[in-house]
Amino acid sequence: MATHVLHPGPRSKDRRRHVTLDEHLPVDHRLSRIYRFGAGLMGLVLLAFGILGLIDKIGFFDTRGDTVAGLNTNGALSVLSICVGLLLFAGMVIGGNFASTLNMVLGIAFILSGFVNLALLESSLNFLAFRIQNVLFSFVVGVLLMFFGMYGRVSATLPHDNPYWKARHPDRT
Repeated sequence: MATHVLHPGPRSKDRRRHVTLDEHLPVDHRLSRIYRFGAGLMGLVLLAFGILGLIDKIGFFDTRGDTVAGLNTNGALSVLSICVGLLLFAGMVIGGNFASTLNMVLGIAFILSGFVNLALLESSLNFLAFRIQNVLFSFVVGVLLMFFGMYGRVSATLPHDNPYWKARHPDRT
């Protein structure tokens, strides 16, 4: 049996510049429209769901909930949906990297919420009255928000006029 030990060679300076999520994006760049559209669309969906849930005048922490647009809801989930919808609308108004980062962060939050509420479905801790359709909705909204937030920022095939490609390859611009 042969054993091989690899020894690291002398360290060379890494000349690549690492891109952070806060890179500057020109105000009129076309990617900003995608980030704004995603935030606005998801904000509108959540705002409509929340308002329809509050119109039914159900209990705030009623675990039986009521059905709105095929999803189970109660007062707490309706208010939470309105707050997140308004936050996404704020991201739409601000636009740029803020909207992109907000979409990504809220997308991750929706996916985590889906997993947490999946674990709480049949327990007494299910104070948002989630059912399986709510969990699936949470996953779909999370993936869509992440798509809208990451669009044009993370890919192996970014075009050479993309500001994120330029930031990763300063020697080729």
